Amino acid sequence: MPIELPRGLPFAVDTWTPASALKRHRFLTHAHRDHLAGITTTSAAGAVYASRLTVLISRHIFPQLGADAFVEIELGAPVLVPDPDGDFTVTAFDANHCPGAVMFLFEGAFGNVLHTGDCRLTPDCIQGLPFRYITAEAPGANQAPPSCRIDYLFLDCTFAKCPLQFPAKEASIRQVINCIWEHPNAPTVYLVSDMLGQEDILIEVSRAFGSKIYVNRDKNSECYHTLSLVAPEILTEDTSSRFQVIEFPRLSERATEMLALARAQQQPEPLIIRPSTQWYAHYAAPDASLKQKPALTEPMRDEFGVWHVCLTMHSSREELEQALRFLQPKWVISTTPPCLAMDLAYVKKHCFLSRLGPDDPIWKLLRIHHGNATVTGSPQAAITTVEAIKQSEEQESEDTCSAVCSQVLQDFAIEVVQPVTLFGRARFGLPQDFELWKDKYESVQVAEEVKFEEELQNSNVKSFELWKDFKSDKGTAHMIDLTQAVTNELHGSAIEPELQKDCESIDGIQVIDITHGEVREHSSGRLC
Repeated sequence: MPIELPRGLPFAVDTWTPASALKRHRFLTHAHRDHLAGITTTSAAGAVYASRLTVLISRHIFPQLGADAFVEIELGAPVLVPDPDGDFTVTAFDANHCPGAVMFLFEGAFGNVLHTGDCRLTPDCIQGLPFRYITAEAPGANQAPPSCRIDYLFLDCTFAKCPLQFPAKEASIRQVINCIWEHPNAPTVYLVSDMLGQEDILIEVSRAFGSKIYVNRDKNSECYHTLSLVAPEILTEDTSSRFQVIEFPRLSERATEMLALARAQQQPEPLIIRPSTQWYAHYAAPDASLKQKPALTEPMRDEFGVWHVCLTMHSSREELEQALRFLQPKWVISTTPPCLAMDLAYVKKHCFLSRLGPDDPIWKLLRIHHGNATVTGSPQAAITTVEAIKQSEEQESEDTCSAVCSQVLQDFAIEVVQPVTLFGRARFGLPQDFELWKDKYESVQVAEEVKFEEELQNSNVKSFELWKDFKSDKGTAHMIDLTQAVTNELHGSAIEPELQKDCESIDGIQVIDITHGEVREHSSGRLC
């Protein structure tokens, strides 16, 4: 599912949640159902910017959406969008994904933002973007950086972990055509196509064999409607046509039945071809003892008699790495699925575990007013990225955090400079994993000597074992080393009811529960 964009951006892309309805502007990259989910429930929030073809397909899927629910946008034509925080421009570019699919380039006071939606970023697709954002190839294999940088790239990383090198779409289409040539006796050729984005195969097969294709208008209305928009000349109502489109549900079962019937009647077997990537991504060799890789350069027949051809509408890992080298964005944020951008070499080198200053523009994007959180003097609750985003959603005015345990340990001080990255779940406003950074807390002073060992043995609370060897001389500050190993042990264990309190009293001295309470508030935000 598409992700929610940071609150500092005045627009939403492909999301139709109540939070997205609060955005002043909304954009739709393409008409796949997972990107349309909920669009009818937020139709009153304002018009949606989309390509003309996406508008037509979306309105066919949801007839209740009127023409006034959309604003059509042309490829390559900048559109000025008025906004109270400053007007910005948006330009649509071909996403190389499915009919009508576009990428959006936003340029405004918030920076330069490229949202790819679902895409396949081949070199040809990248060349369609403005040249000022693309790395120039200089003589001698040297590269000149782009004259204008993309600040935030919201990138489709669907196959970022998949090691397969997918063939080009043209090569996949040739495989389908060759497979048909190699089965001249097949009385019927069934092409599995019930998803927006496989129309090019049907068009090229029709041209190669000079035959029209039958699509059942009732059972596969979306495929029929899309073809009627992009290539109506290849459609036929003749149910006896040799080339027919069938749907994916129950494909293996139906293929088995059709082949068994042909054998029983001693007739030539029909040819069933499924262009897809998922079968290859989840491929298992027939012999489990052999680590056989699927062949991507020629069709493969499965045990049910279906021929598979590798066709992808998303970028391979290699294509993603190449695209990032060309674009050189400052930040990369994975859209669907989340967090997979961390596996890309460019991201690890240029975007991962970067330390930010208080004036970095990322704070404005996230609507965090003070940048890195620091606690001095009387301890206060530090604001993490997650909490700051939650607070900013509730109110726009800047509020200071209330003091926590202000009557306890007046000399207590923590100085923390936390690493912030665009990875993890902070951008969603979701709870973070209990993972603490390895920085050491310094300048911790305690006025009196505190003996914890006996109380710890009685309470059986593992987290306070950190304190058992702690002793302080007058005027001397000692360092408490909270290591990652102890932190992992703490959060891997059950939290006792006593730990859920802000502080405890031991021999008349109150102790702050920073291990689970306050330190959790300081945990580093990961913003994928």
